[in-house]
Amino acid sequence: MDRIPILKPLRGNSRGKLEVVMKNSRRIVCGALLAIALTVLFQTLQQPASAADHVIRIGYQKYGNFILLKGTGELEKKVAPLGYTVEWTEFPSGPPLLEAINAGAIDIGQTGEAPPIFAQAAAADFVYIAHEPPAPKGEAILVPKDSPIKSVADLKGKRIAFNKGANVHYLVVKLLEKAGVAYGDITPVFLAPSDARAAFERGAVDAWAIWDPFQASAEVTIGARTLADGTDTVPNNQFYLGRKSFADANPQVVDWVIDSVASVDRWAEGNATAVAAQLSSGIGIPAPVLEIALKRQTYGIKPLDAETVAEQQAIADTFYKLGLVPKHVDVSAIVRKTGS
Repeated sequence: MDRIPILKPLRGNSRGKLEVVMKNSRRIVCGALLAIALTVLFQTLQQPASAADHVIRIGYQKYGNFILLKGTGELEKKVAPLGYTVEWTEFPSGPPLLEAINAGAIDIGQTGEAPPIFAQAAAADFVYIAHEPPAPKGEAILVPKDSPIKSVADLKGKRIAFNKGANVHYLVVKLLEKAGVAYGDITPVFLAPSDARAAFERGAVDAWAIWDPFQASAEVTIGARTLADGTDTVPNNQFYLGRKSFADANPQVVDWVIDSVASVDRWAEGNATAVAAQLSSGIGIPAPVLEIALKRQTYGIKPLDAETVAEQQAIADTFYKLGLVPKHVDVSAIVRKTGS
């Protein structure tokens, strides 16, 4: 049997030479690994981005013009050649949508005028991107068709269902103020649209403040009567909002979204019957209901101007005065600058 050779310990100069060889070998290996890593990184950066690498995450509601954009597929057509895909997430109202923006779950969303005020007061990280013109008829306080309530003043002492922090929250505040009824003289019942409708139908509340298309649906299907809408009382703007870090890092993506909405706006304006017929089944709203809502909707997306910012600031100041938000907010501080 062969003997296993016994290695004698290195002494003196021999040990030093081995240590030098080993150090040089480590340098060579590390250098080679670094070169490979840099090559891979360089090649990755040089490759065009795939659709899977770039996703525009949009939050929408059964409200406003984003649902029309989703129904047409206009945005997907625009960004697919650029290596992007679009991911849509539906929300029941504006407040949870803004929570999702703040949590980084979506990049861009659309809400009414009140949710951004509550979100800013809660230190949510977002910016106003753009808005649509006022649509005061697109929200209202409804009562059952046979209700004895004939005016907003009759709501004193009554139970009104609405979504806390939604656009109709401000509608209720201002309509009561206009009628000489204190906000503290009604009982707010904070419910999401589906739960509010159920409570409204079974008579658990006296009135319901709601926006289109839920408003139109209640009018068409159960004969709900409009007590008052926002005409001459509130603007009811639609706002497009973005996660600040996303908007700052991806201005071109934000512009693509705005351009796509503008394209859909041009198609939808004055064309409610055709739009309702084409999009009804795809977005899950019956055509007669959608047509009514579209006729009360407004079109013409644009950056926020001084007048719109002032209107938002008035809403913020009203909520602060009533103690509905914990601190004063400066709306102008979070408006995306045109071209930025």
